[in-house]
Amino acid sequence: MSGSVVAGTGSPAMPTAPFSAGHGRAPVEVPPGACDCHVHLYDSRYPPAPGAKLTPPDATAHDYRQLQQRTGTERVVFVTPSTYGTDNRPLRDALAAFGARARGVAVIDENIGDDELRSLHDCGVRGIRLNLSLGVANTAAQIAPLARRIAPLGWHLQLLAPAPLLAQLADVLGDLPVPIVFDHFGRLAPSMAGRHAAHALVLHLLASGRAWIKLSGSYIVSEEGPPHFADVAPLARSFLQAAPQRVLWGSDWPHASASAGHQAMPDDAQQMALLAGWTATADALRRVLVDNPAALYGFDEQNDSSTETT
Repeated sequence: MSGSVVAGTGSPAMPTAPFSAGHGRAPVEVPPGACDCHVHLYDSRYPPAPGAKLTPPDATAHDYRQLQQRTGTERVVFVTPSTYGTDNRPLRDALAAFGARARGVAVIDENIGDDELRSLHDCGVRGIRLNLSLGVANTAAQIAPLARRIAPLGWHLQLLAPAPLLAQLADVLGDLPVPIVFDHFGRLAPSMAGRHAAHALVLHLLASGRAWIKLSGSYIVSEEGPPHFADVAPLARSFLQAAPQRVLWGSDWPHASASAGHQAMPDDAQQMALLAGWTATADALRRVLVDNPAALYGFDEQNDSSTETT
């Protein structure tokens, strides 16, 4: 991706993006076809769900394209945020804006019809998310029933849950008819690595081929915090060592919890650089950014740009 040029200098501008600290491109070689597997878009035309805990400002498709100039990613997975409950209209809009380079993860409940599920699939949705930390639409009791509903579509179930609850769900998660995707490092704090039953559970499910994990939101789980988030590295590497073919990366842009003041706004180019440090080699970085997302979300390289709109 080429950057803009500063008038009178002939040199590329240092790209910036809304809801992202810092400026400039990621200081690593990001492979072609790299995918950002966890992004939300927000649109005030759609009302927040009753009880929504995060109601951030609008973050548009145009805004996100500016972030791609910094991270070097070309593909994206949009996730319906907790803000909208089971209203997936903003997700549909996002998928329409990005075409074949995008996939979606929706939020549903047991009232959804088969026709609506098929319509979401046709739009590019490949999974559902249950947010049991900040969400207002789902409960743990819905995990197995919703997994059975989406199994015929070949979808996955993405789960965010506090570590104690995650550990309690071990039997349920081990018997689902669909793959599980844990986002935000499984919501595990770095100090839990090797010590908490939830960490052991995630490693077991990864190694057995039952699960995937997103190295997203390191700024959320880190107990050390900026600028280096060094405590996250051993946790990230524990997943990469357990199942390198099951690890994904996501920016978590536009960082709604940071907008709400829960953390400092992260620098997404730095977050990409952290990933490169955790993976250590170009081949391992490509696996996380390109090969693994293609396998899970079904990206078709030949048709990537066929339906993209501006």
